[in-house]
Amino acid sequence: ERERERETEREREREREKISIRNIHIEYRRRGRNKSNYKFHIPLQIRMETARTHTNPLVALAFKLEENQYGQLTFIRVYQGRLKRGHAVINTRTGEKVRVPRLVLMNSNDTQDVQEAYAGDIVAMIGVECASGDTFVTADLPKEKHVSMESIYVPEPVISLRIRNVHTKDNEKFANAINRFQREDPTFKCQFNAERREMIILGMGELHLDVYAERIRREYGCEVETGEPTVNYRETMEPGSAVDFEVTYKRQSGGRGQYAHIEGTITPLEDSTTPYEFVNSTKGGAIPTTLIKSVEKGMVEAMQEGALTGNRITRCKLECNPLSLSLSLSLSLGIKFELKDGKTHPVDSSDFTFSKAGYYAIKEHFVKKAIALEPWMEIEVHIPDDFSGAVLNSISERRGTTSNLEVSDGQTVISASVPLKEMFGYTTKLRSMTRGLGEFTMEFKKYEALETADENDLISLYRDSDQYKKQQSSEFGV
Repeated sequence: ERERERETEREREREREKISIRNIHIEYRRRGRNKSNYKFHIPLQIRMETARTHTNPLVALAFKLEENQYGQLTFIRVYQGRLKRGHAVINTRTGEKVRVPRLVLMNSNDTQDVQEAYAGDIVAMIGVECASGDTFVTADLPKEKHVSMESIYVPEPVISLRIRNVHTKDNEKFANAINRFQREDPTFKCQFNAERREMIILGMGELHLDVYAERIRREYGCEVETGEPTVNYRETMEPGSAVDFEVTYKRQSGGRGQYAHIEGTITPLEDSTTPYEFVNSTKGGAIPTTLIKSVEKGMVEAMQEGALTGNRITRCKLECNPLSLSLSLSLSLGIKFELKDGKTHPVDSSDFTFSKAGYYAIKEHFVKKAIALEPWMEIEVHIPDDFSGAVLNSISERRGTTSNLEVSDGQTVISASVPLKEMFGYTTKLRSMTRGLGEFTMEFKKYEALETADENDLISLYRDSDQYKKQQSSEFGV
């Protein structure tokens, strides 16, 4: 029964996608010619000419990829100039020169061959290898005049899933499928966990990853197994806090030893656009420049691993509601690592030792003021009026906060914010409550601090891990 429900949902998703692509095409054909668009020539922002003429240099954006029996199908929006079949174009991301073998006009699954497309048109190229978000320009333009369209906003993945192919003989099919899906969808990513020797896929929701797992089975004939979904928590510093550190990394086991000593301060970096800021405030050449770079390298390595719960330390948009404030406080937090002083040894100091000192500054001191964050999702639920009470209760049970409720023509639309971990299995729950008539959409909204009990559970789980025990057994002085 669950498999039939998933299959029905996938069919609906494919139908919605077909309708969406067709509507986008019609709308852009109708309105795209009069819209102002911009391209970038670092550091300039240049307005493009939308006149439907071949006299302007070509600028086109690949915004969606598909595979069909003829090869890769690349959906292209022409923003300036003319794209013509048989002409050469340049991918400004790779610098590769390619020839346009075939252009088609898409209408759902039907194709119509065309010879050229002008500004405002949406067409598809067949047989050209590229990635979503790539910009194509006229081939005869000098390199200094190559431009790129504004990059597509790609949110960080908020959920991960363990996946493996069942049969070794399908390794090549599995790798081809993963590589293709990553080119098609910038929000879908794949990583290899070297410690556990597992392949991890990351995306924007449970259904998002389930669909790709099913596509590997169906389109590539490759049987795969998946594990339980995992939420990608994050770590950052408490707003307004600061921590001083003094780390001495020292080992002596006969012969040349290892020595590094650093001092400094770690503070939150509010309203930041980067995950961290490294500031060198040392004076009098206390630490050579080459070794200062090693401190930063060790700091970045520790940030990737995390210090409090084993989750990555990164810049996060954090929303909190302090008891003393009636309004929500929204901060974009990173960390500022200020290196103030240090000591070296003429023989025992090296890149490795100072890298370890920066690593343990995060692991042993940042953790004192660290907080764990969980992703919250913005959901929109569409249901018949008769079931609105039950659905509102189900959202409240999942720690959700309802922000809007609209009723029209017997249908209710509920907008709410809910923690991602509470949304696992909600598709089945919603269908059960609404007799199969309810559906919902979900997208990432923000990070919020974990509740104390949940944070303690994460900390306990991390401190029971082999990674944490190995770190604690290392010999270093603080």
